[in-house]
Amino acid sequence: SRYTTAVTARREFGAAPALQCGPKYRIPSTGYWDFSMVQESELEAYANDNARVDVEGCCWWGRGVLQTKGTCSFGRLNYYLGKRAADEGRESLFSEIDFCSNPEAVCGSASSTKHE
Repeated sequence: SRYTTAVTARREFGAAPALQCGPKYRIPSTGYWDFSMVQESELEAYANDNARVDVEGCCWWGRGVLQTKGTCSFGRLNYYLGKRAADEGRESLFSEIDFCSNPEAVCGSASSTKHE
């Protein structure tokens, strides 16, 4: 499973650090950002709506000017504009980019900057 740290984050004093995701063995649980203490609290695991406390497979936060996020959005992007379109014989603007395996490519590829 992949380990990723967001490339961008808010920089002003008191802002939470960049988002991270990765396998359970590397990030076994998450805490929460305590704005009053201006630090991450890891004293207790903080579960999401699905009762998960880990961030394995959760590298789908918003990216790019359109804030593309979630497995479905990246899947559609790949199907219509990415490597999957090219692999299936359809015209593709980004035929070499697999957005599903590398969601950072939305903001990180050389060709993405001319479309933002």
